[in-house]
Amino acid sequence: MLQTRVIKPAANAYQYPLLIKSLLLSGQRYERTREIVYRDQLRYDYRTLGERIARLANVLTDAGVKAGDTVAVMDWDSHRYLECMFAIPMIGAVVHTINVRLSPEQILYTMNHAEDRFVLVNSEFVPLYQAIAGQLTTVDKTLLITDAEEKSSDLPNCVGEYENLLASAKPHYDFPDFDENSVATTFYTTGTTGDPKGVYFTHRQLVLHTLAGAVTVGCRENPQLMAAGDVYMPITPMFHVHAWGLPYVATMMGLKQVYPGRYDPELLIELWRREKVTFSHCVPTIVQMLLKAKAAQGTDFNGWKITIGGSALTRGLYESARACGMQLVAAYGMSETCPLIAGAHINDELREASEDEQTNYRLKAGVPVVLVDAAIQAPDGSFLPADGASQGELVLRAPWLTQGYAGNPEKSEDLWAGGWLHTGDVATIDEMGNIDIRDRIKDVIKTGGEWVSSLAIEGLISRHEAVRDVAVVGVPDERWGERPFALLVLCEGRQLDARSLQEFLEPAVEQGQINKWAIPQQIAVVEDIPKTSVGKLDKKRIRIDIARWLEEGSSAISSV
Repeated sequence: MLQTRVIKPAANAYQYPLLIKSLLLSGQRYERTREIVYRDQLRYDYRTLGERIARLANVLTDAGVKAGDTVAVMDWDSHRYLECMFAIPMIGAVVHTINVRLSPEQILYTMNHAEDRFVLVNSEFVPLYQAIAGQLTTVDKTLLITDAEEKSSDLPNCVGEYENLLASAKPHYDFPDFDENSVATTFYTTGTTGDPKGVYFTHRQLVLHTLAGAVTVGCRENPQLMAAGDVYMPITPMFHVHAWGLPYVATMMGLKQVYPGRYDPELLIELWRREKVTFSHCVPTIVQMLLKAKAAQGTDFNGWKITIGGSALTRGLYESARACGMQLVAAYGMSETCPLIAGAHINDELREASEDEQTNYRLKAGVPVVLVDAAIQAPDGSFLPADGASQGELVLRAPWLTQGYAGNPEKSEDLWAGGWLHTGDVATIDEMGNIDIRDRIKDVIKTGGEWVSSLAIEGLISRHEAVRDVAVVGVPDERWGERPFALLVLCEGRQLDARSLQEFLEPAVEQGQINKWAIPQQIAVVEDIPKTSVGKLDKKRIRIDIARWLEEGSSAISSV
């Protein structure tokens, strides 16, 4: 280790720990009267937020929750979830954000694996919880969350209802200092194979991630996403990587926050209109849902900035949203990365470029945010140049990456092989630092000895005016190894066959955007494309469905 100069501090110098409680200091100083809004049911200011967090801490402590315990939350996006994301880790416990869209068997697995001791359950999930309660191995007590007037339920070992308990709790709590490397949050990845894997993040990691997030959304131009006067409404579930960490950012910055509960497109648009929302984030599926909503027809969404992650932002969706006034911006991250890694950025060089070229860069994963080190690695472990052409696996280093998978040392070593976090994504990095995700390693189509990006084909197909949604996967082919197969959801009243799609894509071949063998020779028009619990394309299930259709000779398949 390099020998540097280190000066011994004064005996009483305070070693300030990076703890989540410190994120609460600034918001109520900046704008104490700004509001936290829940649907059309509740609103309160930042002073009340601080008091409610203290009350919740007292409720949990009085119920027997101790430092190091894991406290699980089963709720929709709400002010209560925000309070849990602060109060639980601030008393030294760990908040487990349960993905309520997993199967009951998977939820049971994650709760037992995380060793949950205490569970807050929304009344909508009481039947789900009751179905698995007898198989839970570590849970001692539960707490009911409900919007209904009736505050009782059949939750086993229930200590009471959230609002009633807060109302009778003390409004002050002396939150202690402790090791900043203490685990604050945990949740489980939603892979398509095997059991979910538990990731975990410390107070130090979350504070650094929050600071980097504030720089990314608030200080960078082109576009500036979330500054002092913006109104924030997450449309990413709070169980999905802490709603991408942005509730922590918004709270630290003292922004007005709007929590929509269970997602209903008509209500989301009503909240956007009534509360004057300016910034949100979500997966592409949610934007498509918003654009199809009855309330969206004829509406100008000018001023609504939306960061897109989870799946690739296609040009077709970008242009459809822009036509309605929405400004979509791509970003990149993973469950394992807390998640912020990169975001689209138009620098001084690109400001001089055409609008079309700028759009190309808005669709990329973007430039790594502050403190992130990104590189491209070949299969032999060597590093490839940042020339925009050399492609390999994207590997990362940053202060907030999960340090492993809980209780899974073998997968943890694979994740961190060679001292870099392995993303499983095939990518390039150009001279300006822009990351361009070409595909998941497992989703790259290998045809005729060449690698074909399913994301690139999806992006081109999405520009067809008849296409509302698209997924492309490789299917086995005796001659070529694999060939691309496209699954399409069409706009109402439109038709499209494989021959017409081929003709649409031929100019892209002539322009060198794709090779001719990347054009799907077979397509299937469907009503909906399978998605995972967090809105990503479920390509494993898509391959299974296509294999069945091919075996059955389904009439849904159109061939060139």
